[in-house]
Amino acid sequence: MPDLNMSLSKDFKLWEFVKSVTAENHGIDNIPNTSEVAHLRQLCRKILQPARNTLGPLKISSGFRSEKLNRLIGGSSMSDHRLGYAADVIPINTGTRDLAEWVVENCPKFDQVILEFGTLKEPSWIHLSIAPRNRKQVLRATREKGQTVYREIRI
Repeated sequence: MPDLNMSLSKDFKLWEFVKSVTAENHGIDNIPNTSEVAHLRQLCRKILQPARNTLGPLKISSGFRSEKLNRLIGGSSMSDHRLGYAADVIPINTGTRDLAEWVVENCPKFDQVILEFGTLKEPSWIHLSIAPRNRKQVLRATREKGQTVYREIRI
């Protein structure tokens, strides 16, 4: 089992990416394996740490998800969270849209930036992925008729 106080970058620790009230409440082991930790480290070093250096503290609202946790919360079986490539992030000192725009403009290796729910001007959180597909997708997630719908946008 990896040390949860392990540094993934200067300002991010592994525990921030595995902590889950849902996992705790259901007795689910939400500990990543060695390759998943390596993916989280890459996410921190290439996107999250540079964003934090510029924009200030970032709260990880959802990071790594074990298969069991991902299934319980209704996550996609193809979710980048499953492999440690993604995190849902809320900046503390600036708006969520500012974070999304900063990543798109400054991080050449992102796979997805998803402005999730809320409004287009102020999404509830930002999903950031560094999956190796490097699609540079910028999407907006909304709820329509009880379903989550993803649409490509420009920011």
